[in-house]
Amino acid sequence: MTAAQNTSMPGMAMNTPLPPAAELLMQEVSGTSMNPASAPMPMRMVMRANWNLNFMADAFVTDTQQTGPRGHDKLYSTNVFMGWAEHAAGRGAFLFDLMLSLEPATITDREYPLLFQTGETAFGKPIEDGQHPHNLVMGVGLHYVRPIGENTILEAYFAPVGDPALGPVAYPHRASAAELPQAPIGHHWEDSTHISYEVTTIGLKYKIVRLETSGFHGREPNENRWNIGAGAMDSWSTRLSVFPTSDWSAQVSVGRLTHPEALEPGDIVRSTASVEYSRPLAHADWSTSFIFGRNHETATGTGTNAFLIESVAPLRKNNFLTGRWESVAKDDLFAAQPAIEQQLLNTVGTITFRIGAYTLGYTRYFPLWAPLETGIGANFSTYTLPEAIVPFYGAHPFGVNVYLHFQLKPKK
Repeated sequence: MTAAQNTSMPGMAMNTPLPPAAELLMQEVSGTSMNPASAPMPMRMVMRANWNLNFMADAFVTDTQQTGPRGHDKLYSTNVFMGWAEHAAGRGAFLFDLMLSLEPATITDREYPLLFQTGETAFGKPIEDGQHPHNLVMGVGLHYVRPIGENTILEAYFAPVGDPALGPVAYPHRASAAELPQAPIGHHWEDSTHISYEVTTIGLKYKIVRLETSGFHGREPNENRWNIGAGAMDSWSTRLSVFPTSDWSAQVSVGRLTHPEALEPGDIVRSTASVEYSRPLAHADWSTSFIFGRNHETATGTGTNAFLIESVAPLRKNNFLTGRWESVAKDDLFAAQPAIEQQLLNTVGTITFRIGAYTLGYTRYFPLWAPLETGIGANFSTYTLPEAIVPFYGAHPFGVNVYLHFQLKPKK
């Protein structure tokens, strides 16, 4: 999603309110997850017969510069292209969704630099201080919703590649992260299941409350980001969400992921909670998220926590200030270097270290080409870390991102 334009729901743009079932479908942004209803939905709508077709595209071209012994520099692009096709079916409606990314081509060497980021693998080794690209096919699924009472809607969702009911809206689609090109370092505590295989979700929404349960394949995608993986439906999750007003949404969720990391033993029990707020202002929306995630590793019996606050706020027309604060207990910073892990165990007695990450940024939009919203921006990240790992990162590591942001402009 984007902060650049305050755009109503596609069905509302033409002053034709959607039925409740179709409106629910059109509010979903990744799998069955939803931003607050008032958050902008920068999509182009095309009507064909009885089909409601919607499209969006969003891309960053980013130059990253980082300091310290483990910092790196790189030019890369993160991007996502999405399409929906919604059609009424009796009292209900169904929707096909497709989500694609060219990141397997636009992020070389299977990762981009991100200090203190961990999770998944590249070239057979655990990724350290880097973020993996997304898959070519980030999602493809079928939704069906049907009212079963005056205030109750039933939904069924199946996706060979999709997002189960676990965690908040994933960061590439979260309204509060719209002007941040880099992933949170707590991604694998909060929303990393947004690309999962063999996802089946059943949900029930009653007035402002929604309860969902999902089955899915728990292993993270493999390193070949061009293919579509598969596997047994061996993991589960459940999520309770509340939407008290159009500006607020909140959720708590829990799930068990069967052997998610290829190089780590055991399962992960993940618990999350989040509150999201989006307030329409004169020219754009102010969006903020508060997120908690916890991973309990069954192989070791240990648990680690992640906390995040992020926000994007319009200063005035076409100008946006962004910020993100994180505190994450990392136990895999040296997973690819067992000798260093052993050294730390011998000297400080632990390989779990709490990292603080602080990011502040600014984006300015300007007219360049009519079909696109085009912004130029930068953000600065600094970190706090325990004294024990200062020799490996430096006393004051920081990173700078300078980026161009391109978004398909919604038609009014």
